[in-house]
Amino acid sequence: MLMGDDLEDGNLGPYQERLRTFPNMRGKSYNPLIFRILMGINVRVLFVILLLALGVVFYIGASTSPIIVFVFSVCIISFLLAMHLAKWVLAKDEGPPEMGQISDAIRDGAEGFFRTQYGTISKMAILLAAVILCIYLFRTTTPQQESSGLGRVATAFITVAAFLLGAFCSGVAGYVGMWVSVRANVRVSSAARRSAREALQIAVRAGGFSAMIVVGMAVIGIAILYATFYVWLGVDTPGSMKVTDLPLLLVGYGFGASFVALFAQLGGGIYTKAADVGADLVGKVEQGIPEDDPRNPAVIADLVGDNVGDCAARGADLFESIAAEIISAMILGGTMAQRCKIEDPSGFILFPLVVHSFDLVISSVGILSIRGTRDSGAKGSEDPMAILERGYSITVILAVLTFGASTRWLLYTEQAPSAWFHFALCGLVGIITAYIFVWITKYYTDYKYEPVRTLALASSTGHGTNIIAGVSLGLESTALPVLVISVAIVSAYWLGQTSGLVDENGVPTGGLFGTAVATMGMLSTAAYVLTMDMFGPIADNAGGIVEMSQQPESVREITDVLDAVGNTTKATTKGFAIGSAALASFLLFSAYMDEVATFSHEPFKQVDIAIPEVFVGGLLGSMLIFLFSAWACSAVGRTAQEVVREVRRQFIERPGIMEYKEKPDYARCVAIVASASLREMIKPGALAIISPIAVGIVFRIFGYYTGQPLLGAKVVASMLMFATVSGILMALFLNTSGGAWDNAKKYIETGVLGGKGSDCHKAAVTGDTVGDPFKDTAGPSLHVLIKMLATITLVMAPVFL
Repeated sequence: MLMGDDLEDGNLGPYQERLRTFPNMRGKSYNPLIFRILMGINVRVLFVILLLALGVVFYIGASTSPIIVFVFSVCIISFLLAMHLAKWVLAKDEGPPEMGQISDAIRDGAEGFFRTQYGTISKMAILLAAVILCIYLFRTTTPQQESSGLGRVATAFITVAAFLLGAFCSGVAGYVGMWVSVRANVRVSSAARRSAREALQIAVRAGGFSAMIVVGMAVIGIAILYATFYVWLGVDTPGSMKVTDLPLLLVGYGFGASFVALFAQLGGGIYTKAADVGADLVGKVEQGIPEDDPRNPAVIADLVGDNVGDCAARGADLFESIAAEIISAMILGGTMAQRCKIEDPSGFILFPLVVHSFDLVISSVGILSIRGTRDSGAKGSEDPMAILERGYSITVILAVLTFGASTRWLLYTEQAPSAWFHFALCGLVGIITAYIFVWITKYYTDYKYEPVRTLALASSTGHGTNIIAGVSLGLESTALPVLVISVAIVSAYWLGQTSGLVDENGVPTGGLFGTAVATMGMLSTAAYVLTMDMFGPIADNAGGIVEMSQQPESVREITDVLDAVGNTTKATTKGFAIGSAALASFLLFSAYMDEVATFSHEPFKQVDIAIPEVFVGGLLGSMLIFLFSAWACSAVGRTAQEVVREVRRQFIERPGIMEYKEKPDYARCVAIVASASLREMIKPGALAIISPIAVGIVFRIFGYYTGQPLLGAKVVASMLMFATVSGILMALFLNTSGGAWDNAKKYIETGVLGGKGSDCHKAAVTGDTVGDPFKDTAGPSLHVLIKMLATITLVMAPVFL
């Protein structure tokens, strides 16, 4: 490696001093306003305020249900554990000063972008909240709302408050993900100088902190909202709302979470991949310098992108997945309990909250099972992937046990004594589905297996054959997951349908709730899976810091191993996310049909695509997925072009950069990528929000004049169905092909087929740059889009009638 030789020969000259001084892109570290206010309060006063808040929360919980008290207790204990993990990570040393300076530059860039991005998102959220308020003030109310004394104004303000709370919590989840990753990266780099296992443990615990906060926030947010509405509206008292109708008031929370997650994922994804593509094309392909070389002007922007794209955005994405799944399962549980005339329906409604409370417990056991040992060097030490998989296996076994216990505790009813066992089996179906999904994604994206090695071999005959092989691999990789999802949905539905729960006419009604329980089973290890996901960008950043601070080759070997494992864990998490999105959107779709039936006072059981307008709605839904993906990818392409031009300009105008005599202007690339990604995220995001509302309103008017009541609702249902199906397939294709291209490049970099710098490597880098917007911008944004379409239709359903 050129840099290593230069260091050994001492040829760096006067630049060596300047090389180790990196610019602070912000004068001081940024903290959000709420944190600054809290830091300004006296510690004792803050402690008293916290105790009072906890007292109020537990009082509301105790007035609602003992189950809610259990959920609050578990969430608060998990927050304390998360704080312990953060304290443990932050107590580790930051290594030599040059590592700290690079880390500061990454932190400043990430926090600066985060503040601007979330400032833009919050303005859009407030605007949308005003629109929702106006719509709800002029819509019809349901008979249930009228009987409970909930007028239009109360419903409007409840929905808007839930929307804003969901948006705020989603934002906090994203910020926490980024906050820890920008502080953990340098500590992992420093630990890699001592041992691979210690570096792994720090990265996992930092990811674990973020995961515990994200899952805990999703659960406690919904629990507080539910308990507050329960007490405030006097639920289940004579003349007030029934507890089975209460979950419908929470849909705003899910929509708020989806709204923020979509823009966080789009903005962060465009940022990270534009910087990555620009840095790779000029640095690796044109100049032949290694990844994360300090001579590359786009290197800091690339490392900042890992934090804002992979950590902050994925935190918001999983937060939104869990929120949407909990709310839809609560709605379906309430509906089923009402139809079956179950005496105490609270168990069926609160079951999802308990499952995710246990998720926090079992995932923390999995995280803490990964311990550090003093082994020096990457060679001879245990494969990090095997260690992470062992932790996942522990979590899965505990998930099966706690899930069975939860179903017996909450879903046992005298009307159908064996129903709880059927639902426990539904949960097992979900857990197995998640495990198979993780395995399938690993098979298609890990270079230990045939598909990625075949893709690497295709690179030896040129750039074109690499692209053909990557696209065909991505298309093929959609088959197995679709078969697994299909089996999971059908088997969970029939396990629920045969549970013995029947309505007053003797018709079995447990099918949809069975699929809801399977979705909970799939997400019952979400905190550990998110930990594995956060591990990826932290390891990637650590490798960048090691390379830029010019540490010995043995240290880079350790971070390279962790980075390759991180790539696989990121890909498997995306597989997990799309699987859960598929099941969750099926639930949300069923919840939408229930809601339309409630508002229209007419049965709404099926959607007939033989009606031309309904078929057109389906076509529009599929088109939306392709157009959205196209706009997301082209946004990365345009921004990457700006980065490529800037990096080339710096190499031409400052020829001393390559000889270490002049320092690149890192801040310029950071500024270009930040402003471009904020500008580019608006168009695809607006398309996703406006399309279903516009289609619903247009066809509602058309139905009114052609004498077809409910046409608007039917067309939107068709649009939702087709968009979900197309979106799942498109996301699987984009995620897997992108991950495979990346790891084919990593495989060649291990020394096979000519190794780094060879023609084969250059072809693999081209494939990797094509795959970058696929796997980190368009693909993950589609997970959010699928669920957001469903939550928008839930919130806006009254407008389509």
